[in-house]
Amino acid sequence: QVQLSESGGGLVQAGGSLRLSCASSGRTFIGYAMGWFRQAPGKEREIVAAIMWGASNTYYADSVKGRFTISKDTAKNTAYLQMNSLKPEDSAVYYCAGQIASRGVYDCWGQGTQVTVSS
Repeated sequence: QVQLSESGGGLVQAGGSLRLSCASSGRTFIGYAMGWFRQAPGKEREIVAAIMWGASNTYYADSVKGRFTISKDTAKNTAYLQMNSLKPEDSAVYYCAGQIASRGVYDCWGQGTQVTVSS
């Protein structure tokens, strides 16, 4: 059974950078894609970025295009989210999730990591 675990969150000033990691444990991650989501207090969870596991296709929400970069290291079963030029509105709990059993369905989730951007 695959388990996902995020790390790298923290407190940063506006304009700063953070790099989130999502490590897969339990067994080798074999899935369709990995995505990063975030949820701020009182708001719905939203997708931030996604990457195909067997290809190079990526997706970014408009709000993060040009600032965030998603990448992967398949040998390490790990996905990353490089976040630059952070804004206070990027503050949220960030979750990674994997599409494992079904393409297009995120069926495996990490526990989340808090990102707080101060103004």
